[in-house]
Amino acid sequence: MPVRAAHNAPVYLAADVRAVEAAAGASALMERAGLAAAEIARDVSDEKGKPVLVLAGPGNNGGDAFVVARHLRQWYFSVTVVFAGGEKKLSADAAAALKAWRDAGGATVAEIPAERNWGLVVDGVFGIGLEREVTGRYAGWISAMNGLGAPVLAIDVPSGLQSDTGRVMGCAARAAHTVTFIALKPGLLTLDGPDHCGEIHLRALDLDAQALRPAHGFLIGREILSTVLKPRRHNTHKGDYGSIGIVGGDHGMVGAALLAGQAALKLGTGRVYIGLIAKDAPLVDPTQPELMIRSADEVLKLTHLSCLAVGPGLGQMPDAAFYLGIALESALPLVLDADALNLVAADARIADALKSRKASSLLTPHPAEAARLLGISTREVQQDRVSAARTLATRLNSLVVLKGAGSICAAPDGTWHVNTSGNPGMASAGMGDVLSGMIAALIAQGADETNALLASVYLHGAAADDLVGRGVGPVGLTATETIEAARSLLNRSA
Repeated sequence: MPVRAAHNAPVYLAADVRAVEAAAGASALMERAGLAAAEIARDVSDEKGKPVLVLAGPGNNGGDAFVVARHLRQWYFSVTVVFAGGEKKLSADAAAALKAWRDAGGATVAEIPAERNWGLVVDGVFGIGLEREVTGRYAGWISAMNGLGAPVLAIDVPSGLQSDTGRVMGCAARAAHTVTFIALKPGLLTLDGPDHCGEIHLRALDLDAQALRPAHGFLIGREILSTVLKPRRHNTHKGDYGSIGIVGGDHGMVGAALLAGQAALKLGTGRVYIGLIAKDAPLVDPTQPELMIRSADEVLKLTHLSCLAVGPGLGQMPDAAFYLGIALESALPLVLDADALNLVAADARIADALKSRKASSLLTPHPAEAARLLGISTREVQQDRVSAARTLATRLNSLVVLKGAGSICAAPDGTWHVNTSGNPGMASAGMGDVLSGMIAALIAQGADETNALLASVYLHGAAADDLVGRGVGPVGLTATETIEAARSLLNRSA
């Protein structure tokens, strides 16, 4: 999703934005926000000279829209403002903005005019305060807006999109551009947000939000890649870059463990050992003979490992639970994926062993796996991805990445990050196995576990984006292809 913001840019929930606005004095902010949105509207209008349609809702988002309309009219745009709210119910700031629009010679109409060739539609119907399903008149407005064939500029968030979660509340505007104020919101970046926001323009409105309300959520940006690995010395050998043990690969799923191993190897690990559950598996990977294939028993007995990854192709037979139990007793950083997570969800003793670990544990669930771990439905996980990831991290005393559109990384201390790299081509087999191998690789080479997680999540998506940019995918993009692209990106960033 196109968003221009640096790594660790704050991401705020709606309640935190409200606290910043209260601390800053909200009355001055509406004028600043409206001017900022108007400047973007001026720049992105489809064709100069075409009329602009402004939809103003019943709250402060509508107030911002009145300010936008006033500035555009002053810049000689032909502007039509649609407003059907109760004027007496407007806040003082929104009422003042409506009066200023009318004092400047503007008028309002109650319905969208038919048969107009708009150069731009400004969506000021609902902002960050939306908590109910959109119905009635405003649902009709949103439907009409999406069907006008003109680019849409959403103010703060596309109308109908829940700001904290990215849920579509019945229906939502599909914007080509979204100008959001003060700080980024998670709903723009995760779940349905990326399908509705278009290009995101952040305007801080001359506020230092962090000074007014310290953030707990942050963006993962490209800059993270330069922090995880140091330049390599000439006088070096493979032992300087760690050794990883990957345990998994039961019957019919050996490829998952091999994919994780290939990712770990090609992201720079000195030695990678594959501990297979399957008893009759091949002893060599002919496509990657550098991988050292052993039994799971043998790999878990190695004493020189830097990191363990358990889960790719693990299965859920008794042997799998046994080997997972051994790994949980290890003092090594531990990456858990796939069936390792399902075993944790199914057995309270295994979950307790995970919670009590002193070494770092890193969990990589997709929404269904997260639902099993939390004892709720996948739908409930997706309804509030930030909350689900944070709950998992604190409940299981682990670093967590909840995978999906806008992956959420959470730590036990309550901090969380949202990722913006990646594309629909990643909805293919083996992608999670590759991510597990990447995380383990960065840890083995000395990266801090939190940074290893954040960098791997970003790099994984960025590799897929790079491939799509070169015409490889999104349809038919494979996990194997992302390994090569990730290696190239990491080397360019080091």
